[in-house]
Amino acid sequence: MTIHERDYYEILEVSRDADKATIKRAYRKKALQYHPDRNPDDPAAEERFKECSEAYQVLSDDQKRAVYDRHGHDGLKGRGYRGFDDVSDIFDLFGNLFGGLFGGPMGGGRRGRRMRRGGDIAARVEIDYRQALEGLERTLTLEREEICDRCGGSGSEPGHEPQTCPTCRGRGRVVRSAGFMRLETTCPECGGAGKIISEPCADCDGRGRLLRRRRVKVRIPAGIDDGQRIRVSGEGHDGSVPGIRGDLYLEVGLEPHQHFGRNGRDLLLELELSYPQLALGDRVAVPTLEGTEELKIPAGTQPDTVFKIRRAGFPAVGGGRRGDLRVTVKSWVPKRLSRKQKQLLQELQETLD
Repeated sequence: MTIHERDYYEILEVSRDADKATIKRAYRKKALQYHPDRNPDDPAAEERFKECSEAYQVLSDDQKRAVYDRHGHDGLKGRGYRGFDDVSDIFDLFGNLFGGLFGGPMGGGRRGRRMRRGGDIAARVEIDYRQALEGLERTLTLEREEICDRCGGSGSEPGHEPQTCPTCRGRGRVVRSAGFMRLETTCPECGGAGKIISEPCADCDGRGRLLRRRRVKVRIPAGIDDGQRIRVSGEGHDGSVPGIRGDLYLEVGLEPHQHFGRNGRDLLLELELSYPQLALGDRVAVPTLEGTEELKIPAGTQPDTVFKIRRAGFPAVGGGRRGDLRVTVKSWVPKRLSRKQKQLLQELQETLD
């Protein structure tokens, strides 16, 4: 039984006069919500999964439900009823209710904890601004764990099958009692595997998997920005059986550009112009990632004015409107002047006083 004895009808969110079909639908909805395969490494979800399964076990049985309706939890305890110690027991009883959504032919997905998804792999790739604009394909070399061909993932030398652990009976978990408290821990005999290997595989030394170097082709979409991640499904480590690999998560780094900066989809550029260009106006060639564009500078333009060249920035990832090239005008001051230049500037200064 769970330590916190909540009302079974409340757990499944059904009325006290609900029929069996209603109770079954409510349980299936709750069980799928808190199923361990949907909530990996979440002990709280696993406890809720056990809790709603315990409620269904009682309310779907006419005799247990009658006792519970009359006497509550105490009535069930007096008749020796106890809840679930391990989710494997739940899969044994109710795995068919999940419609094969978790783990295919295994019915309940994690039944016996044999159908375990492989771990994810994290990698990083550096690209330049032009590649971020256009997108590209990149071939990566990764090291990932794969099922051992010699033993098929069992860890045992061919001809020597693993034996069910006598301590946990293949569950990988054991329950210890201390007064009214019940503590579930990893089996100390098999380390949670549920099996004992007497003759380890010569290739993988009993691990059931080997580290192999693989080349994986990845498509990096146009418009990707620095720090964004790409998920490549099924290119992670192998799970407990072939076909349930983890994923590859590729983080993209954008190399700094000599001239440009970036803000979202917009490309940024600082353009230095001379005082006469700003004062008199001009037409200047502005570099872009795809060539050059002509930009008109009106007479009397002030430093730090921002001009916009439309659709010269980055596209949105997955398609969509391109950003703009934003050109910030800076005033360029020569460090050295000829005698004639100094004279002309002095004459200009006198006219401005």
